[in-house]
Amino acid sequence: MLWIALHLPALSLEAFAATLEPAQAAGPAALVEAHHIVQANAAARALGVQPGLKRATALALAPDLLLGQADAWRDAEALTAVAHAALAFTPAVAVAGQGVRLEVQASLRYFGGLEALLRRLRAALQPLGHQVQMATAPTALGAQLLARWRADLAQGPHSTALGPLRSLLDGAPVALLDAGLEHHEALQGMGLRSVAQLRALPRAGLARRFGPGLLLDLDRARGEAPEPHAWVVLPPQFASRIELFTRADRSEQVVAGAAILLARLVAWAQARHGRIARFTLRMHHEARRHRDLDDEPASHTDLQLALAEPAIDPQHLQQLLRERLGRLPLAAPALELSLHCDALVPGEAPNAELFPTRASEHAGLARLIERLQARLGREQVRSLQLVQDHRPERATVTQAADPARLARGVVGQGSGQGAALSPAHLAAAAGMMDNSIVTRPVWLCPEPEPLRLQAQRPWLDGRALQLLAGPERIESGWWDGALVARDYYVAQAGDGALVWVYRSRLPAPPDAAGDGTSGWFLHGRFA
Repeated sequence: MLWIALHLPALSLEAFAATLEPAQAAGPAALVEAHHIVQANAAARALGVQPGLKRATALALAPDLLLGQADAWRDAEALTAVAHAALAFTPAVAVAGQGVRLEVQASLRYFGGLEALLRRLRAALQPLGHQVQMATAPTALGAQLLARWRADLAQGPHSTALGPLRSLLDGAPVALLDAGLEHHEALQGMGLRSVAQLRALPRAGLARRFGPGLLLDLDRARGEAPEPHAWVVLPPQFASRIELFTRADRSEQVVAGAAILLARLVAWAQARHGRIARFTLRMHHEARRHRDLDDEPASHTDLQLALAEPAIDPQHLQQLLRERLGRLPLAAPALELSLHCDALVPGEAPNAELFPTRASEHAGLARLIERLQARLGREQVRSLQLVQDHRPERATVTQAADPARLARGVVGQGSGQGAALSPAHLAAAAGMMDNSIVTRPVWLCPEPEPLRLQAQRPWLDGRALQLLAGPERIESGWWDGALVARDYYVAQAGDGALVWVYRSRLPAPPDAAGDGTSGWFLHGRFA
């Protein structure tokens, strides 16, 4: 067996500081429990604030010290996310104290060896924002002791065999063992500082003096006694909650807090080998201080985000959330945030591609549409849908863009009468492609523009048009009272641009008899 131990020495303080403003996080900060300092960051330690000091003493040393209350539930939420990230590499994951243990012997070949697995594990843990010390050993407790003691790879805390592990552990301080820490003062008084010194004493006497727990921990670390494990089981649905340090009354503050929850969500999704299709962010509000009796505020606001294409990219999820929150007014300041996800699509995310393909281009288009809809609203981003009608101005209708269909490459893009479908899609769908030449334009005029006729030739912008192809006869619409009878031509303007013109075969209205058009109209331009 081969175990990787993850030790998070500053887990409690990092979980507390996760929602702080950057300026606050850079200053001195510490956690308090029972009016005593239990953990301090580097800035606070530089001012003399150390664990064990009384609260008043710490404030005397550092008047600007930011104090937070230690919270076991907050620590457990953060540690659970680390365990979920580890589950993406092996199903054998257990939580112990402020650390996580992984049994990875069966995973080494899949990930390309131990070094490659450690690199990928560090990359997976990096978005969670924790300082992580790693060590490997043939026993779970041995790896945990090495991770807590000597976490630097250059110092050799990684061992894959029992012999080297036992040699390393002989030099470890006794206080690393949980039972050894409990009897630390007594052991120090006896001059027992290392595991080797402890092992040199008679076991029966140690058991009578300090109980069986001390020797049991030692035997388990050395691989001489079995180790029980409580394996982490992934929940079928994701749910996590954080408390904000200060109330959030702006969307930027909510996004900063939600980024932590999104990182945990991605870790859970990766452990389940799936992609996220939908999630809900809940903002828990504080009660309003001044309100009318009939205006009872909601205790929370829910924001549901459904993705057109399931994704697992935290940057993309955070960007969509930022756009949606920018349009959502907060009913009241938020004190806590919670995230829930019950829509997971099985399957790994697509592999990165060296060269762009049609699939990756459509995926990028779908993400762009998602971002625009998140910012502007779903109905404000439109696309064209082909209709079975030969009249060009009625051959398409606008509808809310569907990013999922765009990702599958079945629809073009556009907005309104002046925008258009993809030329290839438009031509292929309408059956208007001849020898790879598109015979209908992508861009249509909002209304056909009358052209002047001179010397039996239509004119545009003061120059005669040269007819290149046609006529294409369209006669349709008799059933709905909008009859058209037209002969369409592809023409070249004086500046070389290609345009789409037609001559109406219907009688001109009486009031248009003197306009000089003689039934010729400009209907579109080729891009």
